[in-house]
Amino acid sequence: MADILDLDAEVVAEHTADLIRWLPVDRPRQVVDLGCGTGAGTFALLAEFPEAHVTAVDTDVDHLRRLRDKACELGLADRVTTVQADLDTTWPDLGTPDLVWASASMHHMADPARALRQVHDVLAPGGLFAVVELAGFPRFLGTDLEDRIHAASDRRHADLVPHRGADWGPKLTAAGFTVEAERTLAIHLPQSEVVGRYALAGLRRMRGTVDDVLSAEDLAAFDDLLDPHSPTGLLHRTDLAVRTERSVWAARKA
Repeated sequence: MADILDLDAEVVAEHTADLIRWLPVDRPRQVVDLGCGTGAGTFALLAEFPEAHVTAVDTDVDHLRRLRDKACELGLADRVTTVQADLDTTWPDLGTPDLVWASASMHHMADPARALRQVHDVLAPGGLFAVVELAGFPRFLGTDLEDRIHAASDRRHADLVPHRGADWGPKLTAAGFTVEAERTLAIHLPQSEVVGRYALAGLRRMRGTVDDVLSAEDLAAFDDLLDPHSPTGLLHRTDLAVRTERSVWAARKA
């Protein structure tokens, strides 16, 4: 998963930066990245806000290790603090941030309403909470087979991540925030070397979730797509592209 997160960060880097520039926030000094993964949001936030210090929070020790290593490589170690925590249990001390960024992480919370209230409690008065949500896993081909693969994977994950793709606006309002702005960004990136690696890694991960759901014919066609040596495989498709959407809600604490 860490490799996929790194590839995702590389592929959509410009779009992530665009979303951060769009936020109605002025030079935050203390920023928290909730569910930071390997640091896509953390490093984009550091680049956009050169005076900020980012506290990066995640449950996964390997993700945080990768993030720290990259921060050291970039000479940013003094501007990043990593915190390993399970936010479904006891929240760590996150200070009083001016900005909290949560990209594709809120839908993983067992009790999102509780997590939203926790963020409201820790934010500085007038602070901003940015929630970014994905429209499911990206599409790469737009074929009927890919539709069936996604449908099968979505059914498998429905109980595990029931809040994925939720409308966070009403949930933020219920937690005491004022939603100041919303935006949905359509992403369509043409074939490239990194797009090919991203698609192959992502679909390989999905393969294990549909093994006992798809028909034998679909599984054979799926395996052919994942074969880097097949002339009809994913890496040789001229129609390969990244197609997805990311939505963001910018919510203010009064």
